[in-house]
Amino acid sequence: MPLGKRCIAEFIGTFWLVFGGCGSAVLAAQFPYGGEFPDTSNIFGLGFLGVSLAFGLTVMTMAYAIGHISGCHLNPAVSFGLWAGKKFPGSELLPYILAQVIGAIVAALVIYIIASGNGPVDFSGSNPLATNGFGDHSPGGYGVFSAFLIEILLTFIFLFVILGATDGRAPVGFAPAAIGMCLTLIHLISIPVTNTSVNPARSTGPALIVGIFGNNLALFGQLWLFWLAPIVGAILAGWVYSSVFAVPPVTTTGERVREPV
Repeated sequence: MPLGKRCIAEFIGTFWLVFGGCGSAVLAAQFPYGGEFPDTSNIFGLGFLGVSLAFGLTVMTMAYAIGHISGCHLNPAVSFGLWAGKKFPGSELLPYILAQVIGAIVAALVIYIIASGNGPVDFSGSNPLATNGFGDHSPGGYGVFSAFLIEILLTFIFLFVILGATDGRAPVGFAPAAIGMCLTLIHLISIPVTNTSVNPARSTGPALIVGIFGNNLALFGQLWLFWLAPIVGAILAGWVYSSVFAVPPVTTTGERVREPV
């Protein structure tokens, strides 16, 4: 498949991830079902569980839709992790990442436009437009060290699951479900800490729109963590999986090279 078509698939897939996941948080997480909107005391909205499922479902559905086209990365950290795991060429990192970031920005812009149809968007909270953050911008008030650690750890696990589920030795056809459920669990764990990133593109889109339309550059200034930590975690996972669990190469005679004991 030509690189251009694969990048278009990554743009569409990342758009769906951010629109579905962040959109559910912005538009439906606290929907009051009869009361005035927004009503943060109402218990009938999607809540943490619903938003976590929304993120997992976006990845799962797109994995089935474009996994055979682009690999369905939807995430610069995933692209770096697959590169570190020797599953993706480094020469294609930049175009993939650009497509992912642009898709995330467009999705965040569309969410903002839709949310504006119910009146001015409130940018006063700790995480407007489902942005990620630490300190004052952590939903639970967690500091920079906790945010950095959990983003590294959860991205490591996410890439480990991706590499394992897509391994040629894994059961065929179940990878999208495993990856989607993993992302759901990741959100259930870490929404209170950072509002869950594990994806630099997902963090960049909402932060940029909040910076432009909300005149709030504080969240944009925290983006460094949501690029650095996920990419570090992903590269570590790719290196560990390829170093420890990769299948030994096959010789010209059809025999596998024996691993050192």
